[in-house]
Amino acid sequence: MFELHFANREWLYGLVLLVPMIAWYIWRERHRQTTFRVPGFQPFQGMKTPWRAYLRHLLFLLRLLAVALLFIVMARPQSVNRWQKVSTEGIDIIIDLDISSSMLAQDFKPNRLEAAKDVAIRFISGRPNDRIGLVVFSGESFTQCPLTTDHAVLINLFKEVKSGMIEDGTAIGDGLATAVNRLKDSKAKSKVVILLTDGMNNAGEIAPLTAAEIAKTFGIRVYTIGVGTRGTAPYPVQTPYGIRYQQMRVQIDEEVLRKIAEMTGGRYFRATNNRKLEEIYREIDKLEKSKIDVKQYSKREEEYLKFALAAALLLLLEWALGNTVLRKLP
Repeated sequence: MFELHFANREWLYGLVLLVPMIAWYIWRERHRQTTFRVPGFQPFQGMKTPWRAYLRHLLFLLRLLAVALLFIVMARPQSVNRWQKVSTEGIDIIIDLDISSSMLAQDFKPNRLEAAKDVAIRFISGRPNDRIGLVVFSGESFTQCPLTTDHAVLINLFKEVKSGMIEDGTAIGDGLATAVNRLKDSKAKSKVVILLTDGMNNAGEIAPLTAAEIAKTFGIRVYTIGVGTRGTAPYPVQTPYGIRYQQMRVQIDEEVLRKIAEMTGGRYFRATNNRKLEEIYREIDKLEKSKIDVKQYSKREEEYLKFALAAALLLLLEWALGNTVLRKLP
């Protein structure tokens, strides 16, 4: 069934102005007088009123309709009779990102943190139907962005993430617990945490495996990613002369990360460079593609253009008739 809605309904009140326009036209026509002297009426007896006398009212009618259509255009008519069938992934995802100072190591380009942000942003852009949120952690954790489908806002908040926002350290357990807290009340068919870290748990109040047990209880699947090359990497070190980079051994608690993934039904990945990290996110993207039931939604479409064109045609027709067959003689 066709339905027409107006985004700016207040403009429809302008149609009231048509009433005084009509009243003025009728008054003008009744009081219009023309002086024409003739010796008698005999020559005019039996003459019929010419067709142009009736058609002269057509010009006013065309202008009246054009004005009405212009008010309708300003009211922004929208049709809502178009329905589309769509399917959505029905997945809620929290990206749990380590922002400790070690994430500034430059075995990734430009560093681990910026590489992780870039790849995650591309991952978000490729999943427009999912609710996605962001939790960051180092010595403590907090929610940078709750679950949302407004991915533009999420991406902007992602770009603002930097190391040093909170106390330094690596509280993997606290980071995972915060992510679980954001997902535990979700009604989504699938609830996922993507936990990315480059170190070993050395801070926080909750043990990583305890947080994993809580995630398992709420049916939350955790994909863990260990970030860092094998061997040594250039780490930032504060010196009296500023930040200097020193080659230090890469230490990632792969055993704990692997257990977290196994306990929750996820998988553990090791990213040793930018390309590998991109491949991991692509793999997770493929794994989390479970569709839910198809649903329908109404799609509004702007309809003002056809009304604007009709108004323009009426004004053009009025001008053409007024300057040709219905032209007024001086």
